[in-house]
Amino acid sequence: MQNAPDLEFVALTKSYGDTIAVDSIGYHFAAGTYACLLGPSGCGKSSTLRMVAGHETVSNGSILLGGRDISHLPPAKRGTAMMFQNYALFPHLSVIDNVAFSLKMKGVDRATRLGHAAEMLDLVDMSDYAQRLPSMLSGGQQQRVALARALITKPQVLLLDEPLSALDPFLRIRMRAELKRLQRELGITFIHVTHGQDEALALADEIVVMNNAKIEQAGKTRQVFEAPATAFVARFLGSHNVISLPGGPVAVRSDALQLGVPEGARMQGKITNIEYQGTHVALTAAVAGDQDVTALLPDKVFFDAPKDLGEAVGLYWEDQAAHALSA
Repeated sequence: MQNAPDLEFVALTKSYGDTIAVDSIGYHFAAGTYACLLGPSGCGKSSTLRMVAGHETVSNGSILLGGRDISHLPPAKRGTAMMFQNYALFPHLSVIDNVAFSLKMKGVDRATRLGHAAEMLDLVDMSDYAQRLPSMLSGGQQQRVALARALITKPQVLLLDEPLSALDPFLRIRMRAELKRLQRELGITFIHVTHGQDEALALADEIVVMNNAKIEQAGKTRQVFEAPATAFVARFLGSHNVISLPGGPVAVRSDALQLGVPEGARMQGKITNIEYQGTHVALTAAVAGDQDVTALLPDKVFFDAPKDLGEAVGLYWEDQAAHALSA
């Protein structure tokens, strides 16, 4: 889709009585981006998504789509579509009638709406299942139908609420690739809520990490991963150690830590856990200050010089591998 509009949050706030679920957040999403709202349960990410969709009222601030304030428009007038976690397909309708349903509600004649629905089913590779009922489909197939139903309204922004959480791990990885392909093909903005770090890193051009109703850090995915601003972001994204030093806390990636003799090391510790992960071995060591740090070693490096539980080790890292944290 050409000229897809930008999406912007301006001091966006959601409160339920005295409880603030989303606390005056601001962010500008570039047009045609795949963005993930990432954070733990209760951080405000789903409330944010539901405000964009129009399924929650905005308590304060605004949502701009292409510069137009859509904060108080009904869902059907916003230019957004939402794909729900449980897919919410009508059990008594065929796949093609499920996909065509929103056009039926708009008064589009049957032949036209079924024609559009057939195009959407082709897009998600579900044409062969058009006449089946949802109960005759697998979880992954139901998800594709829900995606086609959301896309038939030709939204400018597609909102996805934990869309992969109900799928088994193998199918989840396949569907990640499918979502990314569709987003690139359609050229529209996808805003995807997840608490899965792997999912966000695999899919997102931009990542918005939320914590306690606020945006903790946001930006290009690789930049946020490479340079977490706070201890929370470093820990939540995974693959980082937060290490307290005299000059303040730093984040050091697990794969940047090296093990060696205790003498002369930056830190000394004792190995408390060894976990074989196929291509890598994760070694956790207890160090001064009641801290645990994890080093991720290539399997060959570990098995060429194996370590044992309880063994004293030195921890080494390059200066540039340590990233100072603000909190």
